[in-house]
Amino acid sequence: MIDRLLKKQILTSLSDSPAVVLLGARQVGKTTLARAIAAERDAMYLDLELPEDLDKLQTDTLSYLQSHQHRLVIIDEIQHYPGLFKTLRGAIDMGRQQGHGNNRFLLLGSASMALMRQSESLAGRVSYLQLQPLNVWEVDDLDKLWVRGGFPQSFLSLDEQQSFGWRNDFITAYLNRDMQQLGIDSNTATTTLRRLWTMLAHCQGSPLNVSTLAGSLGIKSLTVNRYIDIFEELLLVRRLTPWSRNSKKRLVKSPKIYLRDSGISHALLRLTNKEMILGHPIAGASWEAFAIENILSQVPAWCECCFYRTSGGAEVDLIISCGVEAPWAIEIKRSLSPSRSRGLFTIGEDFVPEKKFVVYPGQERYSLGRGIEALSLREMCQVIQDTHS
Repeated sequence: MIDRLLKKQILTSLSDSPAVVLLGARQVGKTTLARAIAAERDAMYLDLELPEDLDKLQTDTLSYLQSHQHRLVIIDEIQHYPGLFKTLRGAIDMGRQQGHGNNRFLLLGSASMALMRQSESLAGRVSYLQLQPLNVWEVDDLDKLWVRGGFPQSFLSLDEQQSFGWRNDFITAYLNRDMQQLGIDSNTATTTLRRLWTMLAHCQGSPLNVSTLAGSLGIKSLTVNRYIDIFEELLLVRRLTPWSRNSKKRLVKSPKIYLRDSGISHALLRLTNKEMILGHPIAGASWEAFAIENILSQVPAWCECCFYRTSGGAEVDLIISCGVEAPWAIEIKRSLSPSRSRGLFTIGEDFVPEKKFVVYPGQERYSLGRGIEALSLREMCQVIQDTHS
């Protein structure tokens, strides 16, 4: 089993809070990580996809939870029991009165927005963490990670064909099960969702044009936006918003769309190995999405992350702004000989970044002049971690 870096943060959050909600896409490793934590302490694990475990809670939830207040209670697939959070509030408050304040509950879920809304009653009693696919700090082979993506079963497959097959099954399972749980219950809609998912893989890294997608699919723009919301809620797609503060120029206002796992993107595009990916027009955008996900996995949740793009085409792929400090500007290049981009110069007319970087697939760190540094993806993640540790 691959050691997950988030484990330490989960344990710290449990020691500081009564409950921790761990979000993440299906098959990203939440259950494996939770069971590893359970093996190190007195804990009870419930999977709400199992009828017998769901019945245990639904019969008399509060009494059942209170009977296990000396243990860490791990509840998986909590989206299947929408009323759980109200009862948890009572269990947490009763436990505090009896001297059982923290280390009470570890809750696992696969749909972010729905769970955040449900858990509003736990304000001040819960910490939120997100387990993302494997990242550049957790594995050594970055090319393999880029090609196969970060879902553990895909990355650890015996060969490329087995990995590709697993990802295709993953896509089918999402379309046939999870989408239906969110109200997409017709074969026509499922087919449209798969086409849209594939189109988003093709156009990632470009400003989102909903009307063009709607016209290609033969559906309304409102429906496209609703479907993208579903992908985003299931932690499969990321909307990156544009920089919009006090600009002296006309800026692009549409968000960019990225698929959050490069392996899923490649599977949707039927690209089974590195050679096929490098020969496809999406190679640069795919590596950009891969780099952005890894970088953002190290950025504190309270920081603002966006991109900068003028109507004239000057662009910076990622702007990271944390509080009162000047933002960082990060450009991402697939080339082993990266050059300074026009956007890193143009951006200075709107604001002066504290630091400017070009992330590329090489290993050497060196200056490109005018305050711009080229460095590897792993080192970029290290710089961010060191800054905010």
